[in-house]
Amino acid sequence: MQESICSSYIFCIKEMSVVHKGRGEVPMIQNEPVAIPVSESTKVSGVLSVPDARPKDTGVIIAHGAGNDMNQPMLASLAEGLANAGYPALRFNFLYREMGKKVPDGQAQLYAAWQGAYRFLAEHPVCRPMHIMAAGKSLGGRIASQMAAEGMLAAEGLIFLGYPLHAPGRKERLQDGHLYKISRPMLFFAGSRDPLCDLHLLRQVLSKLNAPWELEVIEGGDHSFHLPKSHPMDPTEVYERIVSRTLDWLKMG
Repeated sequence: MQESICSSYIFCIKEMSVVHKGRGEVPMIQNEPVAIPVSESTKVSGVLSVPDARPKDTGVIIAHGAGNDMNQPMLASLAEGLANAGYPALRFNFLYREMGKKVPDGQAQLYAAWQGAYRFLAEHPVCRPMHIMAAGKSLGGRIASQMAAEGMLAAEGLIFLGYPLHAPGRKERLQDGHLYKISRPMLFFAGSRDPLCDLHLLRQVLSKLNAPWELEVIEGGDHSFHLPKSHPMDPTEVYERIVSRTLDWLKMG
């Protein structure tokens, strides 16, 4: 098990490429808008980020949180950062966001969207990765973990971009029961100021997990890893740290 603290990087997103300061340009990627079947009559939007070069055999699916959508800057930067490293990445909308609603769907519809995204990437004629990881911001990660615990999502690893361990001010009611049923490796990103995930409680939960886990703490970050205005680190540096740490984790898998 491993825990680390966020450090500073420089990250700059361009329309079809990423430039790392001091490292020069990295390979171009393509961001392809896609329609993902959820049922016979329903589709949701997605964006498939793929490298121009031959993609690796591991792909990552990224789900958004309750209050945002697949175009949230952190999720877009993660998808593009992964694609620049050769990993195809698919981010998608849940149905309620597709319809312009603010209230999340019921569990069955959230599950269906995740399953549709998984099928889409697994069966993609160009990528067709042999291994698929599931990543999610808050709600998106929680739903993926519940499905993994229930045997309803075949992802080989889980990445949590701010896990909603409890409601604000309700630390006595943890959403942790299903996590102990998961046997796949997990990578947790957590902000030190997250009102939905007390770090002390999260570490207690992690210590009891049966699966391998790693924790990356974003010092000063809230639930979305936003930093105080007085913080010396730029938000884009946090995004790059998330990309870098995720790539290290994927390489160890």
